[in-house]
Amino acid sequence: RQMCIRDSTWVMPELPEVETSVRGISSIKNKIIKSIKVNQSSLRWKVDCQKLAQYQEKKVQSVYRRAKYIVISTADSSIILHLGMTGTLRIQRNDSNFFKKHDHVEIIFKNEKLIFNDPRRFGSMHFTDDFENHFLIRNLGVEPLSEKFSGEYLYSKIRRSNATIKSLLMNQNLVVGIGNIYANEILFDAKVRPKRRGKRILKKEAIKLTESSKLILNKAINAGGTTLQDFLSPDGNKGYFKIDLKVYGRNEENCDVCKSSIKLIKQNQRATYYCPMCQR
Repeated sequence: RQMCIRDSTWVMPELPEVETSVRGISSIKNKIIKSIKVNQSSLRWKVDCQKLAQYQEKKVQSVYRRAKYIVISTADSSIILHLGMTGTLRIQRNDSNFFKKHDHVEIIFKNEKLIFNDPRRFGSMHFTDDFENHFLIRNLGVEPLSEKFSGEYLYSKIRRSNATIKSLLMNQNLVVGIGNIYANEILFDAKVRPKRRGKRILKKEAIKLTESSKLILNKAINAGGTTLQDFLSPDGNKGYFKIDLKVYGRNEENCDVCKSSIKLIKQNQRATYYCPMCQR
């Protein structure tokens, strides 16, 4: 069974969606920025238009993801982009006159431009000369797909915590990029109940949680490749990809493993789905 995460849910992009977007715009690497045009500066944070001129004739050295942020870096500065809830990116030729409502920022190259569109304006774009110390970046935790995110690391961070394990997995100061959807799926894969306290998680369970995190996130990233074009098409489709959700959004459906009924509870104002038989 396949379920698709769609725009109507107003889901905040998580690590796999952002990683897919990064791969979708990777063609701008090594291209020269001719100009940056801001059509709407009032995003989640006001775009600092005074810094735009310094990017003229700068070469894009890398395009990568840090947490849920897309980073476009030159030799001495970085553009930090967050998609918010409804943000999309597309690459379009400069000689095309196609324009969509809510095309807020255009990064223009010789023959094409990268366009950031965001109807709800919860996204943001920042320009910085000191990436590591930027206020959005400096307190971020480790990347979940990195070697640093190990069972030993997770156990050391949660072993005295009274917070629930689900909220700990979503704590961006501890580990980045895991949002509500994938936290539910990771906990199911690890067979850990979401309301258990961090201090009650055994070391072997912490190891399993890190393994499940890498497994679920990598599966989602790989699935994203099948709809990569959606991020780039002029119609601006969101492009959230199809993933095989085991618990999320399946309240009262039968668990694929044990056939018992999946339950829905609220944690920190968010929906939490779990199987009461599989997860302990």
